[in-house]
Amino acid sequence: MTLLTATETRRRIAAGTLSARDSIAAQLARIAEREPVIRAFAHHDPALARVGEGLLAGIGFGVKDVLDTADQPSQYGSPIWAGHRPRADAACVALARRAGATILGKTVTTEFATRHPGPTANPRNTAHTPGGSSSGSAAAVADGMVHVGFGTQTAGSIIRPAAYCGVVGFKPSYGTLHRAGMKVMSESLDTIGVIARSVADAALAMRALNGGDYGDPDAKPARAPRLALVMHPLAEAAPETLALMERAAEACRRAGATVTPVTLPDSVTRILDAHPVVMNGESAEALAWERAHHAEQLSPVLAERMQWGAAQGHAAIAAGRGVFTAAQAAFAPAIAGFDAVLTPSAPGEAPEGLGWTGDPAFNSLWTALGVPCVTVPAGDGPRGLPLGVQIAAPYGQDRAALSIAEWVRQAVS
Repeated sequence: MTLLTATETRRRIAAGTLSARDSIAAQLARIAEREPVIRAFAHHDPALARVGEGLLAGIGFGVKDVLDTADQPSQYGSPIWAGHRPRADAACVALARRAGATILGKTVTTEFATRHPGPTANPRNTAHTPGGSSSGSAAAVADGMVHVGFGTQTAGSIIRPAAYCGVVGFKPSYGTLHRAGMKVMSESLDTIGVIARSVADAALAMRALNGGDYGDPDAKPARAPRLALVMHPLAEAAPETLALMERAAEACRRAGATVTPVTLPDSVTRILDAHPVVMNGESAEALAWERAHHAEQLSPVLAERMQWGAAQGHAAIAAGRGVFTAAQAAFAPAIAGFDAVLTPSAPGEAPEGLGWTGDPAFNSLWTALGVPCVTVPAGDGPRGLPLGVQIAAPYGQDRAALSIAEWVRQAVS
């Protein structure tokens, strides 16, 4: 039962063959069994798992621990905030509760959703990272502990861990889910999204959260999509990813899609050089209090990156934001005639060890563009670990991104 999708769980509850209470009880039992191995949770108290009423009744959520919860600690992956108890839920958490979701706990994040990893392991192979920074949410969804996990993305923190764990990750258009109650690091980049077991689950969760029209990704579209195959930055792709993208492109063509290799113009790809300047510069500003009063409790890697970001200066950060704006304006014309972009979700399989959560090389571009992107499972790599392919669509076309991602998933599988 714990590996049911959220949509199938809701169907069974509507049909009377499953109760919302039994659904949540099964997930609590799964957490009790598997949490000592996977370590997906920063905080979990079964007594707080209240079954709600509404569209998400019976659906268990994990909340990434950079999002506030009024009834549980919010510690942001940092010893500086150990035991911190906010007074209110983050907006997205409050909206999930209002829709009937059960909050099953706070999931592990890297330090302030940046680099220094937590203890979470990849459910497919616990010797490997689940990715980050939404490590716990991806692992908990993949292992059947929750139906949906909240994630956040500044570079690749939703898409990459979802791909590494073999599940679906959806980063909506920038600003779609309100960031009130989030420990924001980069004002220009941070985006809240969801990790789920299916594309339809992601659409269900988003519809319940903000009432938007995310369609029915399981419905067959009127025609096959026109896809731009983008491999930038090509040099970062491992051999298994190069082979995967060839297979995926050919599978989509056989299913009726047009798949055309496209090289994005410099006006778009320049955004990758600006991304670290903006991200690290804004993060240094966001953690001004922590740097002033608790610098010794920051990890060396985070402290160094923020010091570098601050040293770039206000003018460089402002110029980087200007590059973002120009690239965002140039993106839609660059893919005119296409419905969406087909691109890798990650350079390759999840790296071995828990000390590094992987490279966001194939994610930072889409995050800085602010566009919706979805990763779907697309088989396994040479070491038996999951691989994913990513769909990106123009800003605001979240429904299309989800629909095309499900079409691609079916074609590739």
